[in-house]
Amino acid sequence: MSADPNETWNASGFLHVSPESKRPYAADVLESLHADAAEIIARYPQKRSALLPLLHLVQSVDGYVSGRGVSFCAEVLDLTTAEVSGVATFYTQYKRHPNGEYTVGVCTNTLCAIMGGDQIWDTVSEHLGVGHDETTGDGKITLERIECNAACDYAPVVMTNWEFFDNQTPDSTVKLVDDLRAGKQVAPTRGPSRVCTFKEVSRVLAGFDDGLADEGVGAGPASLLGLRIAKDNGWVAPEGGDSAGSGTASSTDRKDGSQ
Repeated sequence: MSADPNETWNASGFLHVSPESKRPYAADVLESLHADAAEIIARYPQKRSALLPLLHLVQSVDGYVSGRGVSFCAEVLDLTTAEVSGVATFYTQYKRHPNGEYTVGVCTNTLCAIMGGDQIWDTVSEHLGVGHDETTGDGKITLERIECNAACDYAPVVMTNWEFFDNQTPDSTVKLVDDLRAGKQVAPTRGPSRVCTFKEVSRVLAGFDDGLADEGVGAGPASLLGLRIAKDNGWVAPEGGDSAGSGTASSTDRKDGSQ
């Protein structure tokens, strides 16, 4: 549930945001935002290039790209609010209404779908009572259909705040969302030992290390199988810069002299 008393959830999971939600940041929050923004902007030769991580930064505070977040980004980057909003509405990782504490994404792209992703989606959507980009009444889970996350070797895959949950089933995914709503610590299949909240991962995406990046294994045996076979057989890729084997003969190599 949003901490803002002016924001209320209706039964279908949609959020009604009042104009009061654009009220200015508290002085201490604004001071912290300016300090973090200065650190982000210093990474780039032109400060307008810092817009993407700055949008993640305001999400880490508000849980979405709020009206005041748009105004803050515009102010510190010397952009118009229209320019900031244009970027914020282009990328799906930026939310224009308060997101749940956990984004649970079910891959329904081709391979995951035929391996059970569609069944997972139908089951979890019915279980939670929400559809795509809708949030449960307690503000815990925002459910999404997602496109391929480059984990086809572990299909069907479910992502929770962009951490991998491999080889899922309808039952295992229902347990996942129930555990998240109950406040239990949940560990992804690979990677870090726990799943961060949406606000926490937004701060990481803004460029601030949480110390978990090198925790756990990122690639599993199925992903590395081809590499292992190549090493076992001594296979190597051909060196670049050689036209041999390109399938195209040069004009000097053509016996008939044709061009």
